Amino acid sequence: MRLLILGPPGVGKGTQAKRVSVELGVPHIATGDILREAVRNGTETGKKAKAFMDSGALVPDAVVIGVFAERVAQADCRAGFLLDGFPRTLEQCTALDGCLTDLRAGLDSAINLTAPRAAIVERLEGRRLCRGCDASYHMKYLPPKRAGVCDRCGGQLYQRDDDHAATIVNRLDVYEKQTAPVIDFYRSKKVLKDVSSEGDVNAVFNGILAALGRAAK
Repeated sequence: MRLLILGPPGVGKGTQAKRVSVELGVPHIATGDILREAVRNGTETGKKAKAFMDSGALVPDAVVIGVFAERVAQADCRAGFLLDGFPRTLEQCTALDGCLTDLRAGLDSAINLTAPRAAIVERLEGRRLCRGCDASYHMKYLPPKRAGVCDRCGGQLYQRDDDHAATIVNRLDVYEKQTAPVIDFYRSKKVLKDVSSEGDVNAVFNGILAALGRAAK
């Protein structure tokens, strides 16, 4: 099965993508991971990406597309893959279509995780991370036993700069402006499936499997 997961910041794309990829037995391909892998492997597009990453600049669409084309052509993707964080623009959508055509394959589903904006803001604003072990907490839904202290390692908990309310709202505005055409693109192809990300992790996971016409193993 070849699918991708879309959704704004704070809906749990990464968490669900990992679980779904294991359930389906296909590789989980995330933008940051494959860029770093391409750099490590010294591929031609990896070398191009490294130049931008080393300077702190955004990696251009053309380079990201090249890295994805290399990755989905690998042997472990023959039975399918799950894309997380790609495509983000119409240009990337068109490029992905081209890659799949070259592979004589098609996209089975695009899962669009949704949640009300207020719920996303609450979810992200309440998030706290441990400076020592990167454990994640939530002030309302998963608080530490001692305020400001990690249960696991005793490290200090902190709030990411981009998890403040004003920044979250801006991130959501940018996402909606950039990704709305992508959602429309896949909806027009009749492969988009909206799944609510409200509720616990297991409920969302089961909702995704239901949208794919599957039941958890």
